[in-house]
Amino acid sequence: MDPDIEQATHELLLRLAGRLPDKTLWRFRDWLAEGAMATLARTIPRSLLKHSIDLDQPEYRLLVAGLIPHGADWHQVSSTLGVDDGSGNRYTFTKSAPDRVNSVDSVSVVVHATLRGRPDVGEVRASWRHNGTPGEREPKRVLLVSAVSGMPRLTGELQRVLRVLGDEEPSIEVLPPRFELPEYHRAALANSELVCVGAVDAGHRLVAA
Repeated sequence: MDPDIEQATHELLLRLAGRLPDKTLWRFRDWLAEGAMATLARTIPRSLLKHSIDLDQPEYRLLVAGLIPHGADWHQVSSTLGVDDGSGNRYTFTKSAPDRVNSVDSVSVVVHATLRGRPDVGEVRASWRHNGTPGEREPKRVLLVSAVSGMPRLTGELQRVLRVLGDEEPSIEVLPPRFELPEYHRAALANSELVCVGAVDAGHRLVAA
């Protein structure tokens, strides 16, 4: 797969966190990790229209760069461009795990064992998301991971790990270097706790702007 196309799609899906439903977003990320670009080209524009999600100009350019080469419908793609900035954040985040999470948190233990000292990984942090949509009854864990390469595959790997541990719609935000964080990620990062660090030097630590 062309790495530029893969990276454009990964960054688009990062910018859609908190806007697309979790059950849709994790599946798109899983398909990207598997290289299923033709499937994404068919489904992402249609899903954006279904959920009335407008893209700003940078997001639209990522959509075009990632999906048009794989056969996305130009009419659907062009219909996603909106006039309003849709990248705001409707969630609140906290550092503290809810009471239902045991003092020995199996997810944190497994993530620590998987990513501590790992090449291409910088810092791994966790936050808890609240009050996003009507009917969301429980806080949701969001993992924030800085990485310098292999971001779609790392996302897919961590999603599979969390699904085995019981999170059916995992929220894994693998952030590339020099990525301008959307408001959603800035809020999560500002209210997060360190899980572990990989082998990448401190220049790639996560910092809330």
